[in-house]
Amino acid sequence: MNRPGADAPEPGTPGIDVPDRRGRTGLHLTGLDLTGNPRVEVLDVRLLTSNWYVTRTTRIRFRHRDGHVSIEDRETYDRGNGATILLYDPARRTVLLIRQFRYPAYVNGHPDGELLEAPAGLLDDDAPEAAIRREAHEETGHRIGEVQRVFEAYMSPGSITEKLYFFAAPYSERDRTDAGGGLAEEGEDIELVELGIDEALQRIGTDIIDAKTIMLLQWAALSGPFAAPRAG
Repeated sequence: MNRPGADAPEPGTPGIDVPDRRGRTGLHLTGLDLTGNPRVEVLDVRLLTSNWYVTRTTRIRFRHRDGHVSIEDRETYDRGNGATILLYDPARRTVLLIRQFRYPAYVNGHPDGELLEAPAGLLDDDAPEAAIRREAHEETGHRIGEVQRVFEAYMSPGSITEKLYFFAAPYSERDRTDAGGGLAEEGEDIELVELGIDEALQRIGTDIIDAKTIMLLQWAALSGPFAAPRAG
C-alpha cells in the first residue's frame, strides 16, 4: 500500500524500490496524482507484477451519477503504448499484412494462433512515428517514406491501459531493403502476406480477426486510399 498509514511495500521489490527487468522503479505510484475527474479519487495502488509488462490493482473512491459513493478496486494491465500501420499500394490496390503466431489467441480458441495483422509494435522510448517506421522495417523489410497519422484508440479500455497510434503509408518493392520477418532475438517469426484490398475486406471476420487490422482496412475503404470518390 502506498498512502500514509497503509502497509508499506516490502523492501527490495522489483519495480518499486529496485529496478525491474526494464530498469523501472516507482511503478506503485502510477495514478496517485490523477486529478482530471472530480468523481474519482485514487486511494491506493498495489503493484501485482512487474516483468516485461506491469499489472496493478488500484483502489478508487468513485462518486456515481446518482450521487452515491463507492469504493472500487480496478485491475490494470500496462504494456505501454503502441503503433500500427497499414501499408498500401494505391495503383495495384493491394495491402501488405503480416502473419504471426499469437499465443493468447491460440489459448483462447483460435485454431492455430496464426493471425493476419497490420504491422505493429510498442513505442518503447520512441515517438509514435519513429516507432512505426522501426516496426515496419523490422517486420516487412520496407523503409517507408511519408506516413499519414490516421487516429488513436484505446483497444481494451476496461483493463488494458494501451493507447494505439494508427498510421498508413504507401509501399512498393523499391522501398524494400531486406527480407523483414521480425527480430529473431525477440522470438518473432513473421510471414509477409500481400492481398488485394477487396479480398482483404471480404476476409474480415473469417481469417482477418485482429481488431487493429480491421479498423485500418475499414478506414482505407471508407475514407482512406481506397475510398470511392465523393459525388460533386
